[in-house]
Amino acid sequence: MAEDKTVLPDGVRLTDAQQKRRRGRSIAIACALGALVVLFYVVTIVKMGPEIMSRPL
Repeated sequence: MAEDKTVLPDGVRLTDAQQKRRRGRSIAIACALGALVVLFYVVTIVKMGPEIMSRPL
């Protein structure tokens, strides 16, 4: 039996507009999280500086 994703565990049924807003919020959170990861990566690389490429292995 297929589960209806518009029904929350407490039995509340979401309207199409509510589903669309929820999806938009989820995408915005995912984009913000991705940007934060990229920012941390760039800051880490910048803090290491160019010496990281000339160090002995």
